[in-house]
Amino acid sequence: MKLYLISDNIDTQIGMRLAGIEGCVVHEAEEVVAALKKACSDSEIGIVLLTEKLGKLIPDVVRDLKLNTPVPLIVEIPDRHGSRDIVESINNHVREAIGLKM
Repeated sequence: MKLYLISDNIDTQIGMRLAGIEGCVVHEAEEVVAALKKACSDSEIGIVLLTEKLGKLIPDVVRDLKLNTPVPLIVEIPDRHGSRDIVESINNHVREAIGLKM
């Protein structure tokens, strides 16, 4: 299974390509949805890396895919500008994993 990157930043894409991860750069919500659909329909892709900024554009779509699509696994990653608040991030992961708000 392959990894695939959907990024809003060319620098992130270049860094991932150096690590052997293919991907695309998009900026609009419609482009993100189209790229996610394309990645989800490719049986060779096992993990989709999505930059946090793009995840914030379409949170409902990302949440729906995470809950209802076993493969590929969708992982939101920080871009070159860093991550959102780490405490918020941990709380979101706990809430998504076990349904407990901390």
